[in-house]
Amino acid sequence: MKWGPKKGTVPIFQKRGQSPFSPQVRIEHVSKAYRQDGRGPPVLDDVSATIGAGEFVVVVGRSGSGKSTLLNLIGAIDLPSAGEIFLGDVAIGDLDETGRALLRRRHIGFVFQSYNLIATLTVGENLHLPLELNGHHGRAAAARVQQWLAAVGLADSQSRWPEELSGGEQQRIAIARALVHEPQLVLADEPTGNLDLATATEVIALLDRLCRDAGTTLLMATHSREVIGRADRVLTIRHARLHEERP
Repeated sequence: MKWGPKKGTVPIFQKRGQSPFSPQVRIEHVSKAYRQDGRGPPVLDDVSATIGAGEFVVVVGRSGSGKSTLLNLIGAIDLPSAGEIFLGDVAIGDLDETGRALLRRRHIGFVFQSYNLIATLTVGENLHLPLELNGHHGRAAAARVQQWLAAVGLADSQSRWPEELSGGEQQRIAIARALVHEPQLVLADEPTGNLDLATATEVIALLDRLCRDAGTTLLMATHSREVIGRADRVLTIRHARLHEERP
């Protein structure tokens, strides 16, 4: 479906499968510098890439190389100093702050290293939250929460508190929360950084399988060699530039 966005807006689609982008990510000549005058060394310097619908793409690079910055730009959390990022036909730079928030809420899922579960909400309530923000309530929402808890192997954990879970279990819940509203794109920033190797391998296999089953594009920043071996493509950031490598 084609959509020419009005500045600052994201349309509301009533039927599942309708979306303002296909999804596909296009990064066109993007640079990012954090000094206010724009004259400091750029974190990213004139990088371009295309990520197709349903792909699993890994971004690698040394600590501080700009991996998280790139994910934040694609996730509409930050804006580039130059260039443009498109999600399908939607230019993120054409959206105001409210429009970017709606885009993230409806079409992007996030998985972080630190899980970021809300400690004062139960596991079930953590999964209900993105559904409620997108207008899903009642039995249908409850059924979807239970479906995703079962999908990550924690069907009996709805009433538990995050602090009662192991690190691997918390990250499984974080994955379910990222996918429960059926986003077109999932951004994962070092999702196994706090896990031991065996647990990390299980979590990555789960995230990979769930995204592939749903046809969801997965973009992940990581240092893990085990993750790289699963990816369709590998993008490496070196000296603020983006290079494609073989998985």
